[in-house]
Amino acid sequence: MGEKVYTIFSPTRVFKKKCAFTLAEVLVTLGIIGVVSAMTVPTLMQNHQRKTYVTQLHKVYSEFSQAFVRYQTDHNAINLVEAGLSSSDKTTDFMTQYFKIVNDCGTKYRPCFADEYRSIDGTKTFSTNVETSDGVKCFVIASGASICVSPIAVYETSENFYGGLITIDVNGVNGPNIGGRDMFIARFYQDGSIDEYKEINTCSDNSSNCISENREKRFESFCQKSPLGDGCFGKILNDNWEMNY
Repeated sequence: MGEKVYTIFSPTRVFKKKCAFTLAEVLVTLGIIGVVSAMTVPTLMQNHQRKTYVTQLHKVYSEFSQAFVRYQTDHNAINLVEAGLSSSDKTTDFMTQYFKIVNDCGTKYRPCFADEYRSIDGTKTFSTNVETSDGVKCFVIASGASICVSPIAVYETSENFYGGLITIDVNGVNGPNIGGRDMFIARFYQDGSIDEYKEINTCSDNSSNCISENREKRFESFCQKSPLGDGCFGKILNDNWEMNY
């Protein structure tokens, strides 16, 4: 006789039913992920780019702040006016002594700067196919930033307020070449500080609150429509080195 085979079922054995997603479920999930990505990735990229621009701007700010201190110390002076940073030749000497210069464009924007810049709102453009004025000299420094620096001069105020201008493209000729994004205008003062334009006649006590308010006013008046980013730097200072516009 043939051998009998018995199957014994254990009451302790647990049988599990394996489940899987259907093709339709997978496609729906991928579609949802695609829609969410399309909505969020551009915003994340923009935020990353803005942080990059601000980081580069802060680097230039720090380099100039340190250079101004060293310039005053090396000339045994109490301020930049006494140190002599008041002529075009002195500006060139200052830049070549305290920065590594990659390109010296003299009194021309090109080729240190891009051919054209536009405002954030797209209403205005600035062509760099012109020479600078008032002894302004332009350079590319080792960090890759393009810089134009004016000699320090007297602003027309009753206080004989001294200051100079720094035009900064934080990433050189690379895009987007938009004022307030990678292009900014900052001003430096005889004490070596770097700020927005200080409307000191409106501040009776020159308090931090008054300066902050003036930065905001200048931002609202100029930043969005300035191809060189005039008025934008002060807003970044007010917002603790964040580009929130």
